[in-house]
Amino acid sequence: MHVLERLQAAGLGVVFAAAVAFQAYQVAGSWGAGHGLFGAAVAVVVCVLALVRQAGVLWTAVAGLTVAALAVLATRFVPLPAEPSPATSLALAVLVGAAVRTLPVRAAAAVATAGLAVVAGGFLADPGSAVPTLSALAWLAAVLLGLAPRLLAARRHAAAERVRRAERLELARELHDVVAHHITSIVLQAQAAQLVTAKHPDKTPGSLAGIESAGAAALAATRRVVGLLRDAAPAGEGHERLGELIEGFEAQGRRAYLRMDAEPSAWPPEVSSTVYRIVREALTNVARHAPQAREVTVGITEDGTAVTVAVEDDAPQTPARRYRRAGYGLIGMRERLEALGGTLAAGPRPGSGWSVQAVIPTGGRR
Repeated sequence: MHVLERLQAAGLGVVFAAAVAFQAYQVAGSWGAGHGLFGAAVAVVVCVLALVRQAGVLWTAVAGLTVAALAVLATRFVPLPAEPSPATSLALAVLVGAAVRTLPVRAAAAVATAGLAVVAGGFLADPGSAVPTLSALAWLAAVLLGLAPRLLAARRHAAAERVRRAERLELARELHDVVAHHITSIVLQAQAAQLVTAKHPDKTPGSLAGIESAGAAALAATRRVVGLLRDAAPAGEGHERLGELIEGFEAQGRRAYLRMDAEPSAWPPEVSSTVYRIVREALTNVARHAPQAREVTVGITEDGTAVTVAVEDDAPQTPARRYRRAGYGLIGMRERLEALGGTLAAGPRPGSGWSVQAVIPTGGRR
């Protein structure tokens, strides 16, 4: 038991002792010594149980309520005070409050109900007395004081669970955004290597070196994402790496152009990271879903309040691409943009090709 708990127990013991002494004095003066001894004995037993409740909240609460209930029941056959004494009511309130605060829901509800039954028994035995009313108020205060920390703990637990779910969802999106891009690059380069090997065997080492480089980049990216589990943010995912994305896409045998009319050095970190991820996901989608695309244009502009990212390809329209569902990557991008107050539009271009356009507010920074 900690020092604070010992002080609380000592203070409660002093209060119980004073209540029992006052009750014994009052009852002895008005009803006789026999009545006083009975009430004081019941109060002492219940108070002791309240003081040792740390040894077992459930059994002490059940024992205290049983003693109090038997005392009320005994008054139906013996001429004794019918209502629980103030000391007994206070001790019962402590036991009920501890049970409501710490026991499982069903057990806590059972103890609280039993406490209310004891109070109701006092009312029925002596309707005109004010003591049962005080006992009822003590019971109500005990239940409320027990429920308050319990509900607060439940809210904290629910909030922590929401955070954990959000972190797991974010990790899944990061894994998709990062790994899918690199894996797609590896698959395309492996397919290209098969063709090169068949026609130009002397160029095979270069093709294999490209696959090795893409695999190493995928491993490094995966390690960055796994670092999220250690509360480490992925490093190096900003506008400064857009050139690497373009070069990696062109390594797959397609042309890509980056046209930037903006000042990325002035962007907030979240805007820079979001621009990078949008471009990466858009290029990955072109590689996966538009094998006939030969040219991609990445345009980035800024008007002082927002950054606009447009990624367009020249692939001919196909029913599969025109009507395909939005992938996990697009859903993740849209939710990320909505969190920043931005928008995302993706769909076929007039004539041919596909367009992804995102608008990201910058908060008025330049």
